[in-house]
Amino acid sequence: MSQPLRILMVASEMVPFAKTGGLADVIGALPKALRTAGHDVCVVMPRYGWIAPERFDLQTVVPTLAVPIEDGYDHAMVQATMVADVPVWFVAHDTYFNRDGMSMYDDDDRRFVFFCRAALELTKALDWKPDVIHCHDWHTAIIPNWLRTVLHDDPWFAQTASLLTIHNLAFQGVFGHRVLEIAGVPHGDFEVTEGTAPNDTVTLLGRGIYYADIINTVSPSYAREILDPDAGHGLDALLRRRRDRLYGVLNGIDGEVYTPSSDRYLATPYSPADLSGKATCKTALQAMLGLLVDATIPVVSVISRLTTLKGFDLLDEIIEPFLRTHALQLVVMGTGQQRYHDRLIELQARFPGQVAFRLTFDEALAHHIYAGADMFVMPSRVEPCGMSQMIAMRYGTVPIVHATGGLRDTVRDYQPRTNDGTGFVFVTPTALALAQALERALQLYADQARWLQLMLRGMASDFTWQAAAVHYTDLYQRAMAAHSADYERNA
Repeated sequence: MSQPLRILMVASEMVPFAKTGGLADVIGALPKALRTAGHDVCVVMPRYGWIAPERFDLQTVVPTLAVPIEDGYDHAMVQATMVADVPVWFVAHDTYFNRDGMSMYDDDDRRFVFFCRAALELTKALDWKPDVIHCHDWHTAIIPNWLRTVLHDDPWFAQTASLLTIHNLAFQGVFGHRVLEIAGVPHGDFEVTEGTAPNDTVTLLGRGIYYADIINTVSPSYAREILDPDAGHGLDALLRRRRDRLYGVLNGIDGEVYTPSSDRYLATPYSPADLSGKATCKTALQAMLGLLVDATIPVVSVISRLTTLKGFDLLDEIIEPFLRTHALQLVVMGTGQQRYHDRLIELQARFPGQVAFRLTFDEALAHHIYAGADMFVMPSRVEPCGMSQMIAMRYGTVPIVHATGGLRDTVRDYQPRTNDGTGFVFVTPTALALAQALERALQLYADQARWLQLMLRGMASDFTWQAAAVHYTDLYQRAMAAHSADYERNA
């Protein structure tokens, strides 16, 4: 690394404060890894109503922050706390953020424009000038737009570059043109007019893609997939125009949280050097869920949203024949579409001691499943990155995945001729392809010597955030170089 960078991470959610998906895990872990690498990183997010100041030791750092919005000003209070040596700043505004939910409100355009502008104004109030502003998803995509237009001549941001990370292209922040008035940006400077977006709407994510110095997605394969109309969600033409600035960086997992040798949830810790504890974790999981306690029966697991997008219809189609004809157990935890809830409840009743379904998400149980299962199934039709397959491998649980997005990038298909690979990968999202992959896994499970080698290769994979932080540092430097060149060219 050359010089430490000042990085402002702007996001709508972060563990342990608020979470709707993997974005929160990224914001909870990446800044820590960057801080360890020597960078000066701060996070800013909304202070939602349930984020109690006394619980998280929030301290007021700016009692009243004037925030330009539309034709005037509104005001926020800014509070702060520390998470693993990373300062986290909270934009508080009772009207906008003191609610039961995070988004899906009629005024989300105004709420998140206000939040983003407050994040920028906060840097001035605290005299902390960022080298790079790292924006995440549509909620913060207006920031690159501002930096290239209305704030282009603001000396405070003259040397500030932007990186926009797309966690899921399907969610774009689509609003009416009124959002441009709220944000105070020109109407005619940019439109997505590739025949894919209605002219009477504004796509905030599209504007971020157009203006950001560098864009990245959360896996190399997903960065390629979204250039195709089938996965581009109407923005593929714009992304192809900017492909010289589009990169893919795999998400990581928090090695301090997901380590079987020190996981506080497990019945017995274990490691690649001593796997005896995994067998104990397996029998503990079976007992906990009311399954037949038998270490020789393979346990097939799923932790997922139970939706067609996640490929659960493929598993639903094949699992009953497998339960009837193979000695295996099925463990599923998650929520989703009601028909899958009903189906799993039915299977649990018809196959007692063989099927366990938990209609919830429980962090402690998730750790028990990762450690106690033998196989982990992810048949997702779309998976920008995915973390569960990485966690499963770290715990010696072999993944069975569809070759899409980050699943393709993280799991190497087992090759019997060379005895290589870290899991089982199927290329086409069909029930037959999944059945063949599961059959291959069950056949190899019978060869415990080779199965052990497969487990150990997965456990040796490095998917921690330290590796990802190196790649992000490179993207920050690329963003700064691109910003500087563009700024000089347009001066």
